[in-house]
Amino acid sequence: MAGPRATTARRSAPFLAVCSATAGALLLPFMVASAPASAASGPRCDSTEDCLAQMTLEEKAGQMTQVNHTNVMDDKEAIAEYGLGSLLSGGGAGPGGEAGGTAAEWADMYDEYQRAAMQSRLGIPLIYGVDAVHGHGNVVGATVFPHNIGMGATRNPKLVWRAQDITRREVLGTGIDWNFAPAVSVPRDDRWGRTYEGFGEVPRLAKKMGYASIKGFQGHDLGSEGIAATAKHYVADGGTTWGTGEGDYEMDQGDARMSERELRKIHLSPYRAAVRADVATVMASFSSWNGLKMHQHEYLLDEVLKGELGFEGVVISDWAGVRQVEGDSYAEKLRKSINAGLDMIMVPHDYEQNIDAIVSEVRAGRISEERIDDAVRRVLDLKFDQELFDEPFTDRSYTGDVGSPEHRETARDAVAQSQVLLKNDDVLPLSPDSGKDIVVGGKTADDLGYQMGGWSITWQGSGGETTEGTTFWEAVQQETEGTDTNAQFVGTDTGQDYSGDIGIWVGGETPYAEGVGDDGDLQLSQDDTKQLNDICAKTEVCIAMLVSGRPLIIEEELETADAFVASWLPGTEGAGMTDVVFGHERFSGRLPVTWPSSVDQEPINRGDGQKPLFRLGYGLRH
Repeated sequence: MAGPRATTARRSAPFLAVCSATAGALLLPFMVASAPASAASGPRCDSTEDCLAQMTLEEKAGQMTQVNHTNVMDDKEAIAEYGLGSLLSGGGAGPGGEAGGTAAEWADMYDEYQRAAMQSRLGIPLIYGVDAVHGHGNVVGATVFPHNIGMGATRNPKLVWRAQDITRREVLGTGIDWNFAPAVSVPRDDRWGRTYEGFGEVPRLAKKMGYASIKGFQGHDLGSEGIAATAKHYVADGGTTWGTGEGDYEMDQGDARMSERELRKIHLSPYRAAVRADVATVMASFSSWNGLKMHQHEYLLDEVLKGELGFEGVVISDWAGVRQVEGDSYAEKLRKSINAGLDMIMVPHDYEQNIDAIVSEVRAGRISEERIDDAVRRVLDLKFDQELFDEPFTDRSYTGDVGSPEHRETARDAVAQSQVLLKNDDVLPLSPDSGKDIVVGGKTADDLGYQMGGWSITWQGSGGETTEGTTFWEAVQQETEGTDTNAQFVGTDTGQDYSGDIGIWVGGETPYAEGVGDDGDLQLSQDDTKQLNDICAKTEVCIAMLVSGRPLIIEEELETADAFVASWLPGTEGAGMTDVVFGHERFSGRLPVTWPSSVDQEPINRGDGQKPLFRLGYGLRH
């Protein structure tokens, strides 16, 4: 399913791979001495084994440490001083530590950090991670695709590959090497705030779409033209039990209470497919299986993932996930996690403590040097596979294509294919030149931020024009411009005096991410329901476009509207929604999840004996 590999070299300023037999410098305890800049013009080791042979224990601990970039932003010398292996932009933290930033600004930031890393004693480059989970969504101007639940509705792995190949190119345009995607979770309870991160409720969807995603991100071979993909969150994060969540969450980071047979049948199988796709990394889940945190689950991480499935890449923790492991001290928690099979620790703040703890635990004999060497070998293998030692900087030939019209056209196609028609009383498709009066309203009709959902510029997402794109209302205007059709926008002020032949309401969930979105009601807001009722009462026929990351309870609203569309979280290209509404494309999306008639049915899934509002796979055509 992978397409032709790009021929453009990834990075424009390769370093000479200077092999040196330089002996280890005298080190302060738990600290890596940095070489003078004049002596650090390039890598001083030319293979994984060469690097390992020269590295001190402190340097190895540094390579196992990933830090949120804001913690070294004002002290870049620390990257070389501690020999840090990786940085990330967590929670949307872009250039300057703030959310947003253009592709060029991200590339400048990346290159500056990489220059700092190359000043270390061995000149080992960084690998930099981001959450480009539906396009490179943290970057202003990037192409943002539908979230995975919408991509699952397309049932089109070739389209998924195309979308992720575009994401690969846009991520490369900012210098980044590592993407914390795809989520191959199998969400089994729609109340979970991460439901939209999964492709659907059955493992078959996660396997097919996850495999296509990995190939899109990584290409035929990882190399300098691919970005490292991450299968997450290992394992059964989509099967946790409501009420077992961590902190304020009801389900997220909770406990998957199920037999091993169920775990393997539903939740493990997408990881088998990911390993077959040569996924570079796997991220451990915050969640537990029958009471034991995944970050310390030696059986599932070491015996099953690395042993039985044969995974040879990097296992990384989630954000500060080690701190949730049982233990009286950070060192004890870290020891359990590394001995269980974690190779890189997303700290993400106190990197000195992390390096100190690794070194002290090894010297005390509680973590073996063999386990450390295995972890560092996996990290270095990844960096050599990506040719970072030869080409460490951004290839700016990709930068100008971020958010290009060609990329947006593919995203528009993805939006159109993701739309699921739930009801149609001979209303759709509309004709843009019918001469009829169209009224458009609802809180999401002209709000790009709401249209994108979470993981868009910021971690949680937000309303408003946070980046570049086309809202549904803007797309309607484009459709009707120069025709006899009159399009009127009423927004959320739906109680005003107006009338029309056709009403279109666009509303639903406001943006959220992770456990913040755990929801025990799954109800539309009172404002949404009122606005839909108002529009339908003042027009001859009305259409509801539900923008949400999961099924909501809509039985009454379904009766009110003459046509009802599940639009999911479509991203930046709202014209994909109007393409099906106005008949340029046929409705072809099918439900990737079972749609409940009431929240009391949750969890509801295919084959469980419950009668849903709509079954898995449902979708009308026109």
